[in-house]
Amino acid sequence: MIVEKSIVNLKNNLNQFQKITLDEMNSVALLKRKDTKFIINISYLPEILETLKNSYRVLEIDGKRIMNYSSLYLDTPDFKFYNDHHNGRINRTKIRQRKYVDSNLTFIEIKKKNGKGETDKFRKQIADFETELSQKSKDFIFKITSKNLDLQPSLWNDFKRITLVNLESKERVTIDLNLSFSIDAKQKVYSNLVVIELKQAKFDRTSEVVKLLKSIQCNPYSISKYCVGATNLYQDLKNNLIKPKLLKINKLSL
Repeated sequence: MIVEKSIVNLKNNLNQFQKITLDEMNSVALLKRKDTKFIINISYLPEILETLKNSYRVLEIDGKRIMNYSSLYLDTPDFKFYNDHHNGRINRTKIRQRKYVDSNLTFIEIKKKNGKGETDKFRKQIADFETELSQKSKDFIFKITSKNLDLQPSLWNDFKRITLVNLESKERVTIDLNLSFSIDAKQKVYSNLVVIELKQAKFDRTSEVVKLLKSIQCNPYSISKYCVGATNLYQDLKNNLIKPKLLKINKLSL
């Protein structure tokens, strides 16, 4: 009930924003970009939205401004992608299938991070989630990674997302809330956690979002939703470097 009440209040805040359509937002697609994340408790979000309402537009699809997303992460049997991230490997890959529920669109997405901290994103539309990859999807993954990878479903992730766009600075802000992770019968939910991700061509500290978050003592924080979910649901994964992050996230989510 508390979560639903928060969502209703956020809708009231978002009604004060001018809208942007999906087609208009394509000009700020930023498939090659610098991603910077922040984490806050949901109680801060109404004030943040109130401050940003005149500088950003909000993505609206079919009258909705809070969208539903569902993701299925893929990894190797020995969790190569998870371990590469946990061990701080500079050049690393993440592969997932993501459904944009309100648009009824599903893509297989590959994110590659390089030594400069930049992220390249590649994606291909598919009909729906593939728990067993089609040959076309396998060919796409090989084309991007140049590797024949033995991949299997490793984690489901559902969340709600608000997307803000600043056309003047060519900047996007995604605000993810009501995060849940699951695999088989296991589940972990973060009802009060908000993950804010700033997507820019390169990190700009003069961004209104960065300055606003700094004013509430919220600084950039490296976090992977995939690693957080996997660490919670797989007890045998190496997690000594992620445990401190989990403690902070758990405290922040109260």
